[in-house]
Formats: sequence, structure tokens, C-alpha cells
Amino acid sequence: MAHRRRRKRKELFAQGNEAVAQGALLAGCSFYAGYPITPSTEIMEIMAQRLPRIEDGVFLQMEDEIASMGAAIGASLTGRKAMTATSGPGFSLKQELIGYACMVEAPLVIVNVMRGGPSTGLPTSPAQGDVQMARWGTHGDHPIIVLSASTVPECLEMTVVAFNMAEKYRTPVILLIDEVTAHTREKITIPHEDELEVLSRMQPAVPPEWFKPYAEAARGVPAMAPIGQGYRCHVTGLTHDQMGYPTSRPDEVNEFMTRLFRKIDNYYHDVVLVDEYCLEDAQYAVVAYGCVARSARHAVDQARERGHKVGLLTLRTLFPFARPAVERLCMQCEHVLVPEMNMGQISREVKRVNNGRSRIRTLNRVDGQIITPSEILKAIL
Repeated sequence: MAHRRRRKRKELFAQGNEAVAQGALLAGCSFYAGYPITPSTEIMEIMAQRLPRIEDGVFLQMEDEIASMGAAIGASLTGRKAMTATSGPGFSLKQELIGYACMVEAPLVIVNVMRGGPSTGLPTSPAQGDVQMARWGTHGDHPIIVLSASTVPECLEMTVVAFNMAEKYRTPVILLIDEVTAHTREKITIPHEDELEVLSRMQPAVPPEWFKPYAEAARGVPAMAPIGQGYRCHVTGLTHDQMGYPTSRPDEVNEFMTRLFRKIDNYYHDVVLVDEYCLEDAQYAVVAYGCVARSARHAVDQARERGHKVGLLTLRTLFPFARPAVERLCMQCEHVLVPEMNMGQISREVKRVNNGRSRIRTLNRVDGQIITPSEILKAIL
């Protein structure tokens, strides 16, 4: 009996930023607009090299971050899978148009490689100070999906996840990584295309004359007709009715806003991703994300070697916040430590859902240096 030949996967020794670019291409990204900014520039450089070589691939270096975001939205509305990447100051500039993307329900991915701030801050140093800005940076009530990665392989994986969630829920998705994760080199394995789940937005199933571009459909997500293919689409940042035309009628405004939230809230357990490590018998837990989760995992191993029952909850989805997982943790453990490279942004969320069940401690660092395993172990002990 003949044995099927085993297909060899391509392996790379890559940076986190390179892995993000690889993940975007695997997910079907065909449009990138951006502006170079440390420490995210490698993403843009790779997309500039790779996109022109693929069919219909488009790369644009825009004049600024605002234009980059606008171009990505426009490309998304024409049916492209679009991405842009930046760092803190550029992320600030994108905020108004992130709100516009939420309002017109444009699926796209925004990568923010976090660095020290505020303002120009520490351009080449790591930080995690953009967490709450990712959730609340643009004005008004709006849902948002914010993802994180703590290793180079996760950068590839979570970029694919970001595109899938953007397409499935017709929403902008933010991927937050930090300078350490972005510039760490590790081995990554590039999966074959048929080994990946790659999703695309839902297309209209009705003729153009029946089409309502913002009518609720499956999962509460409207079908999306690419502009230029015969379907009438009215696009505006104003609150709009099912046809896309501006409205101030309270019933239509309420219907639209509640649907924006419902299309994500109803699939909370599909959107919220966490990793649990040594939590089965844990009496003390650490909650972490990004590069700090790597330090925390090593610290947990060291504490276990000393006989302490310590576990780790790594947040891959930062928003919507992983309330059920954190609540279970707080009911199980007497103490919970939240180390992060800011003055306490996710720890606020942990404290909010704790409701007095556990003692929450924080370990914060804002000097442009990583939080080391020895610092976390010291806090545990």
C-alpha cells in the first residue's frame, strides 16, 4: 500500500512583526495602507514587498496615519480584506476613523505595536499603555474586538483570528502587541492554506433591488455588497437606517445601536479567547497578556518547583473582557496578581469583576523595561 507523501511545512526564524505579515497574507489580506512608525515598521516593509507580487494585491504608503485608516476603510467597502499597522502616536491619529469603521461596519484589521508614551515617549521601548485606548479611544458607545499575542507563533495565529473575526462580525478588529513581542525572533511554521480556517464576509443573497445594506441578517450581521458590483450602498458616519440613509428617529437609532452591540455580545464565547496554565489546583493566580505573559509563565514554573500552587490566565482577547474566566479565577484563588507594563489598565477590569472575592495585587512597570520572571516570582512569594 502506497503511503501518502507528507507535505513539509515552511519554517521561518521570524520576528513577531514578520509573523503578523505572514498571518495577514494567509488570511487573504490583499490591501495594506500605512505609514512607517517604530516599532511596527517591519510589518509595512514586508507587506510592501509581498502584496505587489500577489494577484490584485495593493500596497499604499499614505501621507499620514489618518489617510492610512481612511484608505483601509475604503478598500474594505469595495470587498478587500484590508489591514493597517501603527504604534501609539499613529494609533491616536486613527481613532476618529476607527469610530467611522465601527459605524459603517467595515471589516478590517488594525495592528498597534505598543511603545512607551504618552506623546513621542519611548519610541523603541516596550509598553502596554494603549489597552484602554483600544477599547475607548474613539468617541461614543461602540463595540470593539481587541486581541493580543504574547509569542511570535501567536502573532501569526492571532492575525488570522483577527481577520476572521472582522469578516464574521463585520467590524474593525484591533490586534495589540508590544515592542518585545514584535522584535523577538522565534521559529514559526507556516501552515498550508487548506489547514487554516479562513472566513469571508457574508454576501447578499437577494437581487440588487431588494438589498438593504444594514438590514439584520444571520448572527445580526448585515450582508455586505462590494461597492461597484451593482448593489446600491449609501455610506455615512451618521447614524443610519437599514438603507444606510441618515436618521434621527429614536426607534431607528435605538435599533441600529443595539444591533451593533448585539452582533458581538451574542457570540461572546466565540470572541473571547484565553489560555489557562496550571490552574486546576491553583490557590494563587497571575493574569497577564503580551510579553508579560511569557515572563509570568516562567515565574509560575519556578513557583511550582518551590511547591506553591500557582497558575496563569493569559488573555488573548482583551475586549470584550473575559469576565467569566476571571470571575471563576477570583472565586478559586485567594490572591490574584496582575503584572502589566502600564499603571494598571487590565487590573482595573479584574478588580471590577472581582467583587471582593479575592485579593488583587498589581505589579506595574512604566520605565520602558520588561517585567522579568524574577519580579513576578518575588511578587508571588
